[in-house]
Amino acid sequence: MLKVLLLFLLLIAGIVLGPMMAGHQGYVLIQTDNYNIETSVTALVIILLLSLVVLFAVEWLLRRLFRTGAYTRGWFMGRKRRRAHKQTNQALLKLAEGDYQQVEKLMSRNADHAEQPVVNYLLAAEAAQQRGDEIRANQHLERAAELSDNDPIPVEITRVRLQLARNEFHAARHGIDKLLEISPRHPEVLRLAEQAYIHTGAWASLLDIIPSMEKAQVGDEEHRIALQRQAWIGMMDQARADQGSEGLKLWWKNQSRKTRHEPALQVAMAEHLIECDDHDTAQEIILDGLKRQYDERLVLLMPRLKSSEPEQLEKALRHQIRTLGDRPLLWSTLGQLRMKRGEWQEAALAFRAALKQRPDAFDYAWLADTLDRLHQPEEAATMRRDGLLLTLQNNAPQ
Repeated sequence: MLKVLLLFLLLIAGIVLGPMMAGHQGYVLIQTDNYNIETSVTALVIILLLSLVVLFAVEWLLRRLFRTGAYTRGWFMGRKRRRAHKQTNQALLKLAEGDYQQVEKLMSRNADHAEQPVVNYLLAAEAAQQRGDEIRANQHLERAAELSDNDPIPVEITRVRLQLARNEFHAARHGIDKLLEISPRHPEVLRLAEQAYIHTGAWASLLDIIPSMEKAQVGDEEHRIALQRQAWIGMMDQARADQGSEGLKLWWKNQSRKTRHEPALQVAMAEHLIECDDHDTAQEIILDGLKRQYDERLVLLMPRLKSSEPEQLEKALRHQIRTLGDRPLLWSTLGQLRMKRGEWQEAALAFRAALKQRPDAFDYAWLADTLDRLHQPEEAATMRRDGLLLTLQNNAPQ
């Protein structure tokens, strides 16, 4: 650039000095109404060059002044950004310490100049909520919403989280429904949806999101299975509350075969029917479940039944004994059913078979009651003593 300038100056000098040295400077006349300006070509060229120099000088001066103003504004803005960055780092340290008052103060101060203003306001809102200041939390949340027009998900997730913390479960559920429309597989949305649906009893909605939870790897398989069972049992409760035993049976009938063959759900359904005093339907479910798969939880429900056909229960127990071998629970349950029918001798034999395999305080007590009915008070007293000693031994501090 400097070389070009030097060449340009040499060229101008040649144009100006050449005619002067040759004695041919030329003549220029500029005439107006009132003035006549006479000069030589050389002088005119010099005037033009001086004018250009003046213009360049004025331009340089103006550019320098504007640059200084921009630099000054940039310095002030950079100072605010540096301060916001420092305060954000300090707030994160206070967050680790659990000092939520300082977290809110540092996060919200100069938040507009932080690298991520929305994040600062959201963390300030959560810190204010931790302190119990809902008004400040809402203010920070609304400011974050103003700054996040392009990505509302973080703000809405924080809003739902705060609503759950305030036990505003139905409002949280409304927000979750909208979030699931926008981002149906977002892990945090699914976690919050789980809480909102459980607290509002939205069991059908909870079942609907479990496949998405599996795809998004939210929780392990055991947790999702437990969640699914909880949803099914919740739906049973709703059906029973709405229409009683008949509504419960109709709901069960409308479920898929896979659902009806789930042992945990069979146990829950049988318990609900027993509480509704529908013992015959409960017995059908228990027997059907045991035919397909042995489950101790189904066996434990048998003594609670007021069965009109207890022979079917005893038949099922004996079949299990032949199939699985001697098991204390099967013999004990058989003894309890015999007691309910007043078959004391057979009941005593069943309890003795159960105690032969393992000591149990309840079986000792039932056997003692049975021996009293058989007019064997001495042995009955011995059974009660053995049962008491076993109870004391089990309850003794380790």
